[in-house]
Amino acid sequence: MIIVTGAKGFIGQNLLKHLLKHSNEKIITVNESDAWDWICLFKDWDKVSLILHQGAIASTTETDVDKLHRMNVWFSIELFEKAIKYQIPVKFASSASVYGHLSKENLINPLNYYAITKLQMDYYIQDNINKFSSIQSFRYFNVYGSGEDNKGDQASPIHKFTKQIKDTGALKLFKNSDRYLRDFICVDDIINVVLNNDKPSGIYDLGTSNPISFQEVGELVAEKYNGIIKYIPFPKHLEGKYQEYTCAKKEWDYKFTTIKEYLQL
Repeated sequence: MIIVTGAKGFIGQNLLKHLLKHSNEKIITVNESDAWDWICLFKDWDKVSLILHQGAIASTTETDVDKLHRMNVWFSIELFEKAIKYQIPVKFASSASVYGHLSKENLINPLNYYAITKLQMDYYIQDNINKFSSIQSFRYFNVYGSGEDNKGDQASPIHKFTKQIKDTGALKLFKNSDRYLRDFICVDDIINVVLNNDKPSGIYDLGTSNPISFQEVGELVAEKYNGIIKYIPFPKHLEGKYQEYTCAKKEWDYKFTTIKEYLQL
């Protein structure tokens, strides 16, 4: 039996789709709306072979600290205590947002409350790592790919730019977007690495380690869909809370998909 939290989310949906196709185990899905009721009522922990904890309130602009902590921290700890008690392996979705304004040294510097909750859980994992049978925390970098339709403002620029061109013929790009670089990783690669690696328990960066600028992403999408680029001012509400650069440490012997390959250019 495999538990997948956040099964309605972008990465959770892709994990679930993969498991339904490739696994013969029973899948239990848990989502934010029923998470607390479920964890209070669920009894078959001894039958669980794996917990894929992908569920969280993922909005980087959420300011309700109690709401964030209730789901992202308190529920996670409850779930992890079950994993420790019944010695169930765990694969946890952390976030590269814990790095904030990333330096070459990958110093921790979260810029928003969401990132702080992910960092709290990584510290919990670090402090309790020997109690788990196995736990891997993946600091996902900037994920894109199939299934982003319901992500709204949290969707990747690849998805947003594609939709904008299909709807209007033009994509909107912040001025000076050549200064902002991201380590974009395809969700298919996330699934493959998370489910098919033999690393020990630990906290791992999960990105391509090859960042590119928003400018380059915009140009690639415009080329793919024959659109134009319109430049817009940088939003005031993102000033000081917008990561300028993200790049994962090189931790995986894996051939990651490039955006150019994903767009089939």
